[in-house]
Amino acid sequence: MASLLEMLPRSSGGARTHGAPVVDAIDVGAYTIPTETPESDGTLGWRRTTIVVVEPRAGDVRGVGYTYADTATAALVRDLLAGVVRGVDATAVPAAWARMVHAIRNLGRPGIVSTAIAAVDNALWDLKARLLGVPLATLLGAARDAVAIYGSGGFTSESPAELERQLGGWADAGIARVKMKIGRRPADDVERVRIARAAIGPTTELFVDANGAYDRKQALAQAEAFARYDVAWFEEPVTSDDLPGLRLLRDRAPAGMAIAAGEYGYDLGYFARMLDAEAVDVLQADATRCGGVSEFLRVGALCAARHVPLSAHTAPALHLHPCCALEPVRHVEWFADHVRIERMLFDGAPVPAGGTIAFDPTRPGLGLELKRRDADRYRVF
Repeated sequence: MASLLEMLPRSSGGARTHGAPVVDAIDVGAYTIPTETPESDGTLGWRRTTIVVVEPRAGDVRGVGYTYADTATAALVRDLLAGVVRGVDATAVPAAWARMVHAIRNLGRPGIVSTAIAAVDNALWDLKARLLGVPLATLLGAARDAVAIYGSGGFTSESPAELERQLGGWADAGIARVKMKIGRRPADDVERVRIARAAIGPTTELFVDANGAYDRKQALAQAEAFARYDVAWFEEPVTSDDLPGLRLLRDRAPAGMAIAAGEYGYDLGYFARMLDAEAVDVLQADATRCGGVSEFLRVGALCAARHVPLSAHTAPALHLHPCCALEPVRHVEWFADHVRIERMLFDGAPVPAGGTIAFDPTRPGLGLELKRRDADRYRVF
């Protein structure tokens, strides 16, 4: 059987360590894209989204990865992480990840630091798969060739007509589950849920996401009201920092209503604590926040050990491959804002079919290519 090094294409060029190509350089750019209309959820509003794109090179092979974060993330990659990873064996992604985590000890792991590590780690996994000429899902060991999605939007800034059009459009397109935002005006939420249910019909699953906007008693009351419209998923009914509150909701929510949280996890300990507290029915994780594909895979192992399903938060083009490789994964969030950006900036962004997205076996790595001319219009770093 050929070794991993023997499988690497001879044309990859560049310096080598013990016969393996090394990371020669890392390029980074940040791109800020305005939203089409103002967007908001239960606790925050925004008018633009910034994506930080990292491109490591090993000889003439270039990888690509990204995170959704502030431009400060790009500065951290350029000023610290690029130097830490340069010269590392391009096939030894866990070694590069460990070096980055060691280097940021005095900066603190959560927040911008973790998103910066994530962007580099995601790009290094893409680079390794490209060096081997295989899709990332194949490199990781595919458990499936497609993963279910749920349409996600329904922002609190949307009018009832816009809510009906967006959620109903996803249902008509064959997406079997859709999610809407709640919590900005709690008194209006039940009526908005009723409108959403009428728009999607009786068979499409309806999810709601409060982004931690409610207190415990308020969330319990809303859960009972939402049950009349067969709400199947209640995300962050209270802040995800309130593990006892999430556990209370999980214990008391109506039958058939899953409690979900975890999108703000930046390291493995966060997810372990949430699972130890038995706070959720479905754990969420985000490879653009939690330290990249490397840590996302470890979260999947935690879920498998606890028999808890895993759902990927946003960034569907990035999550497609690792989610196809993880058995506990239930679905990927087809987040409207990120879907639009990924289609604008990347060739090869996935297209849903029958409520799922599938990886292309003919495209190596993540299957994405940055559209430089289109991206440069929005470049801010």
